[in-house]
Order: sequence, then structure tokens, then C-alpha cells
Amino acid sequence: RTSCPCKYSFLDNNKKLTPRRDVPTYPKYLLSPETVDALRRPTFDVWLWEPSEMLSCLEHMFHDLGLVRDFCINPITLRRWLLCVHDNYRNNPFHNFRHCFCVAQMMYSMVWLCRLQEKFPPLDILTLLTAAICHDLDHPGYNNTYQINARTELAVRYNDISPLENHHCAVAFRILARPECNIFCNLPPDGYRQLRQGMITLILATDMARHAEIVAAFREKLEDFDYRNEEHTTLLKMILIKCCDVSNEVRPMEAAEPWVDCLLEEYFMQSDREKSEGLPVAPFMDREKVTKATAQIGFIKFVLIPMFEMVTKVRRHSRETYTSVLACTGTHDTHVCAHMTQAHVDTCVQTHMTQAHMRTHAHMTYTSAGTHGHTCGHM
Repeated sequence: RTSCPCKYSFLDNNKKLTPRRDVPTYPKYLLSPETVDALRRPTFDVWLWEPSEMLSCLEHMFHDLGLVRDFCINPITLRRWLLCVHDNYRNNPFHNFRHCFCVAQMMYSMVWLCRLQEKFPPLDILTLLTAAICHDLDHPGYNNTYQINARTELAVRYNDISPLENHHCAVAFRILARPECNIFCNLPPDGYRQLRQGMITLILATDMARHAEIVAAFREKLEDFDYRNEEHTTLLKMILIKCCDVSNEVRPMEAAEPWVDCLLEEYFMQSDREKSEGLPVAPFMDREKVTKATAQIGFIKFVLIPMFEMVTKVRRHSRETYTSVLACTGTHDTHVCAHMTQAHVDTCVQTHMTQAHMRTHAHMTYTSAGTHGHTCGHM
């Protein structure tokens, strides 16, 4: 197993952590009004953009949300930080910079569509967006199960406890520790400590091994959910980043479908290595046992829909919560979503869930015609 790419020393190589340029020079695109408007919607097609364009879109998000102004972020430092983040995402089939952008864009659209700035202070908005951008930094393309079973350096370093997520956090803060990339340099010490703890909490929440634990904890708070309660809002933010992380299937079909191929390619890459190394292979990652259809069925049915249905219950306490994103995906514009009556929210949530169930049913019909396999989801 010594040849495994996960075995090399992740944190001893500082080449990627060093910004490529003294002055960031990726093209600064002037976003059209149509692009600015589309960027705020969950229907945004992330496949249409080149890396330099995605960097410009991310830069725009910080300006558009008022974060550059509110936290005195140097625009050049912001660009240099974004470049360094880009360079520290690997060329994996799924866990790559485009996935980073996809998750960040969904978070950004939730903030706007659901008017989260009215519910969360600016520091929380900064934490949500930055955590979304950093949540899979330097992902090696092999999940935590592989790390633990192969006894990789990451698994040993983090004692088998969310080794990848801990590594993503570590890389994020190693980048921020460089003065030329420190977009938080003007935060007061207390503000920085709060932001750092918030980012760690959110990134660690993306470990799917904790999915049941986090969902159960959030469900307990639904009956008396209170935005003034820090424990309640922390759980909501954890659910927010989890939803963004697996949000491919709430996008239009043409944007969602290619991600399944990317995920399966990464899964098959791992399972092939596990077989060659004599390690256990999960059925949902085995190219001989899983199909594209069954990959989606299990994930949509057992993870996506139950989580979103549970979260929509928060609307009893505030119809402006991010769950209206689900109701509005592909069916309503930003203005309509922001001014929906409760009856509209109820109707649209039901419509969205029906569409998700229909997509699952369509794959089940295809599967019953002669394909067989096991379920899988983003990990």
C-alpha cells in the first residue's frame, strides 16, 4: 500500500499553499446583469463556467453580500486567497474545485432567496460562505472509510475521527495563516475565534458518518426552534452546509445528472484500489454491483428527501428560512420566493418533493427493467 497517493505527507508540502502570483492575475470578468441574477438562484448551471469565471463569481459573492465592506477585506487579498483555494483543490472526478463552487453558489443563493441576512449576523454569513468554499480542500478522492481501512497518514493523525474533514479544516487555516491570503486579518480577536470555531463546526458537519446524529439533533429543536438560541442556529447552519454539499439533486436535471457520473467515477476509482489492496469494498462503490439509477434512488429516497422534508418544518417559525429554496427551485423567481405566503410555500414544497419523488420513481422504473445494484450517495 505504500504507493497509495493518500500516503504522502499532506502538510509537509507547502508548494500549493504558496500563492502562485504576487499580484493575482486571473481575468476579472464583468458579470452581466443576467449572470448576477442567475448566480442568486439554485437553478444556476455550474457546468457552463471556466475556473477563472468561477473565481470571479466567488469574488462577486463576497462583494455582493457586503462582506468585503463589513469586514474590511482587502480585494487583492481576497483574489489571492481565492486563487490559493483553487490551487488546493485536486483534479478529482467529483471532489474538485467545480464542486467547491457548486456548494458555495448554492449557499449564496440560499442567503439571497431566503433573506438569511435578516436572520443571521454578518459574521455568520461570512462563516457560511467561507466554510462552503473550503469544505473539501485538498480532498484526495478517497473517502474516510478508505483512509481508516488503509491506515493512511490522515487516519493516523486524526485517530480515525473524520480524517478528511479535519484535514480540510487544517488546510483552510494554513492558507489563511499566510499574511498575503488572510482575508480575516482585520477581524478583532474575538470575532476571529468565533469565525474559526464556526468554520470548523460546519466543515466537520459535512462528514456523512455524522448525518443521522446531526439530523436527529436538529429534529429535536423543531418544535421550539428559536433564532435567538445559539444551539438552535448552530444546528441550522450545520444543516445548511449539509444541504448545500449534497444539493446537486435539487438543481435542474441537466445540471444535476452529470454529477452522478462524476461521483460514480470517483467511487469506482476507490473500489478498484480497495480490491487491489485487499481492503473491504462497499457495495455502493463497486462497479460490478451499482448502477447510475440505483445510485440516485437510495440517495434521494433515504438522505435527500427526508432531510429536506424535516427542515421545511422550520417554516412554521419563519417562512423565510432557506427551505423555501427547495420550493422555488426551477419554478419561481427570486422576487416571488421572497414574498410567498404560507400557502404558496406549502404548495411549492409539495410540488418540489413530488418532483423529487418522480425522479426517484423514474430511476426505479428503469432499474426494474433489468438493472440491479446498491444505493450510494455523496461521501
